[in-house]
Amino acid sequence: MNNDLTRRGFMKQSLALAAAAGLARAEGQATQPTGAGAGSVRLGGPVFNAPQDPEELALAHRKLGYRGAYCPHVDLNDKERIRDIERAFKKHDVVIAEVGRWVNLLDADPAKRAAHLKAVTEGLALADAIGARCCVDIAGSFSTKEWFGPHPDNLSERFFDAAVENARKIIDAVKPRRAKFCYEMMGWALPDSPDAYLKMIKAIDREGFGVHLDPANLVNSPRRLYRNTTLLNRCFDKLGPYITSCHAKDLARKVEMNVHFVEVAPGDGEMDFTTYLQRLAKLPQQPPLMIEHMPDEATYRKAARYLLELGPKVGVRFE
Repeated sequence: MNNDLTRRGFMKQSLALAAAAGLARAEGQATQPTGAGAGSVRLGGPVFNAPQDPEELALAHRKLGYRGAYCPHVDLNDKERIRDIERAFKKHDVVIAEVGRWVNLLDADPAKRAAHLKAVTEGLALADAIGARCCVDIAGSFSTKEWFGPHPDNLSERFFDAAVENARKIIDAVKPRRAKFCYEMMGWALPDSPDAYLKMIKAIDREGFGVHLDPANLVNSPRRLYRNTTLLNRCFDKLGPYITSCHAKDLARKVEMNVHFVEVAPGDGEMDFTTYLQRLAKLPQQPPLMIEHMPDEATYRKAARYLLELGPKVGVRFE
């Protein structure tokens, strides 16, 4: 919030925003944010040549302008190191955004499927123990060619039911007190839209299930690419209270005779990062925004620099 914004002015602005939001929804439009009072965002990303000492590692994040971090590598049974990492990161105000467990929970091989379920369950246990916001994986794939690959049944009720069952098993086994379990959004597997994610939340029906927001993963058509502001607003309108962690990357179209999108650094593509930052900054739970999938350290720094420079221009602080 701007320092010169009085309490009375803030209340008037809040009422005006609420009225505008209600009118927009009544007209079937996505809510459009304003820059004023947009708040702050925790930006994060990987640290290259990361020090092993938890204190030095936390400080290395701060030196890059990060207040969010991917979970450092640590064994679930190493209680002392888990405790040291949590203390150091809390001391330097760096939130561990997520424990990634990138495996196929719907693998066709029963033994692999069981091993993957165990790995993700342990990932959620680690997230809860170390104070991470979430453990995240994709819901899986029925593809037998790539662990995350497209398959016609990835959009089926059979897929949906299996994803619901797996999430319940993982959450019920851990009973997390702090962390959430989340599925990564995907363009060719559920959840593939804000509505599909909301349907999954209701079906899983567990406090321990949350939303991992990666809007670039939802862009699977030119319509969604060129109208991604509407897509972003729908994500926040429908899923806002459930969002625990987010990814930041951009998309550009490679011009050829069929549709082909490529991931690029934020600012080099079509994604509306002004809306993304403004809507994210308004969430009281402050989900970290984690830069991902950049090809090298230099590109990560370029991506961070773009976001850190954009924020103040659109009323968003990084602190």
